[in-house]
Amino acid sequence: MAALDRRPSEARNGELQKRKRSPSAEKTAQTRHMIVSAALAEFLERGFARATMEAVARRAGVAKGTPYRYFPTKEALFEAVVRQEIASAVVEVNVANRSPGEKVGAFLRRTMSPAMEVVERQGRAALARLVLTEGVRFPVLVEIYRREMFDPLLNQLRYLAKSAREGGELKSDALVDHPELLIAPIWYGIVHNGLLDRSQPLDIGALFQTNLDLLFDQ
Repeated sequence: MAALDRRPSEARNGELQKRKRSPSAEKTAQTRHMIVSAALAEFLERGFARATMEAVARRAGVAKGTPYRYFPTKEALFEAVVRQEIASAVVEVNVANRSPGEKVGAFLRRTMSPAMEVVERQGRAALARLVLTEGVRFPVLVEIYRREMFDPLLNQLRYLAKSAREGGELKSDALVDHPELLIAPIWYGIVHNGLLDRSQPLDIGALFQTNLDLLFDQ
């Protein structure tokens, strides 16, 4: 009988010990975020080829093997960086966030324009340049970026272009045929600022706004 009385207490003690050993979900998410943020800094400073998981761990302030608990390879870590630092822009332009009756042009100015104004400061432009410069040696970077960022964004813009034509907002059908026109100035600005002329950087936000003025009726 005494043994039976001890079982609930023993079970509780075992559960407490388990909780002490296992990190909380909040702690796990925080560590993961720290690793991904450190990886972004490492990739931008050293490039993908020279970056190492050990260096990422040092930047994040975690043990050398900790990044591998979350990301089995450097490619998987890069994918997480793209998702955390860049793919959020796709969420902002999601058509589900468009208010009832809101014109497409106004929606793009409300969602994409603010993102383009800080694209350089937030490191998104630099990460895109990393894909451009190292994508030939590491095609997986291009595949990750295309799958996580480029294709979803282009699909959203394609739908919005058709909606804009139906609403009579466009100056021509060019945007419906080539939705890439919306992001072409962004990519030109990214290439210009990092590769063509770093001494005279372009305002990518202004380029995007000007492009909207050219494509949409006011």
